[in-house]
Amino acid sequence: MSQVIKGRYTAQMEGPFVVFIIGMRINRFWMVWKWWPVFTAMVPMLKTLMNHPEKGFLHGEFFLYWRGPALVQYWKSMEDLERFARSPREPHLSAWQKFNRHVSVKGTVGIWHEAYEVAAGKYHCLYNNMPVFGLSKAGKHIPADAAYEAGRRSENDPFDSPHSPGTS
Repeated sequence: MSQVIKGRYTAQMEGPFVVFIIGMRINRFWMVWKWWPVFTAMVPMLKTLMNHPEKGFLHGEFFLYWRGPALVQYWKSMEDLERFARSPREPHLSAWQKFNRHVSVKGTVGIWHEAYEVAAGKYHCLYNNMPVFGLSKAGKHIPADAAYEAGRRSENDPFDSPHSPGTS
């Protein structure tokens, strides 16, 4: 279990980056023999990415939601992500082709993804009493000091109100 770090922290990233969210939706839970291979196909991809940071993968977090698994990944660039996804030398392309041949038309399981390019400095994150997590694991985990907080707030910020939770 990761160590909880008390206090308020944020992430610092050098330059632009990509947030990639990918998941699987189990449409027919009882058809395990159909969706289990889709679920396990992600393992070789993640092993490859974790063992080869030069491919552009920075970090990923795994989640379960009520219909299946999801991952939030951080990449150096959209080009790195697309290169990995389309290369016949990487494990993704063959898994994608197999899914399209055997599973996708049946509707037993669905897959989805979203990718966002984030410009340098155009993000906000806060970790309060958390282990190093998410974007702060992909970049640098730094204290969210008063200068950081003041730079992120505006006159109309509801979190800056005297009635906001956590203010006295």
